[in-house]
Amino acid sequence: MKLRNLTLLFIMIATLSARSQKEDGDTTIYQFKVQSLDGEEFDFSSLEGKKIMVVNTASKCGLTPQYKQLQAIYEKYGDKDFVIVGFPANNFLYQEPGSDEEIAVFCEQNYGVTFPMMSKISVKGKKMHPIYQFLTNKNKNGVIDSSVSWNFQKYLINPDGRLAKVISPRTLPDDPSVISWIEE
Repeated sequence: MKLRNLTLLFIMIATLSARSQKEDGDTTIYQFKVQSLDGEEFDFSSLEGKKIMVVNTASKCGLTPQYKQLQAIYEKYGDKDFVIVGFPANNFLYQEPGSDEEIAVFCEQNYGVTFPMMSKISVKGKKMHPIYQFLTNKNKNGVIDSSVSWNFQKYLINPDGRLAKVISPRTLPDDPSVISWIEE
């Protein structure tokens, strides 16, 4: 009887330890499911094994022309296990006021965007979306604490689903530091 109780105790401790590790940065981006601009569920686990650039976007920002470089590198590297996932956000000076439908039309008409674009979310503050809580919190991503400083901040995710780098909004998507990460 004592052996059985010890075995059960060991199993409980191992389970709690595994949960604790997951909560302390042992998670990946693959745990998230979000909604795309067209209302469909987008499961990040479908990107397993790819390099991912997550970027918060806005259509009325001085950095909005970065859509052009984002689309260009997506076209160049999209068939080489690289994907860009855009998250429209209205957190900075109300520079993304449109509805999901309006954002989709804007991206298509002005920049020919074909990379996955998600439904508008909050990337900071009390209403921060869970995926950005993961990206910005070292206790969740296991790498670094950060805050989204402006539109077009880029988070680079390695093929194992873990955060690799945080790239400044002013650094262009086709900057040599980004391209070398994609190509390595």
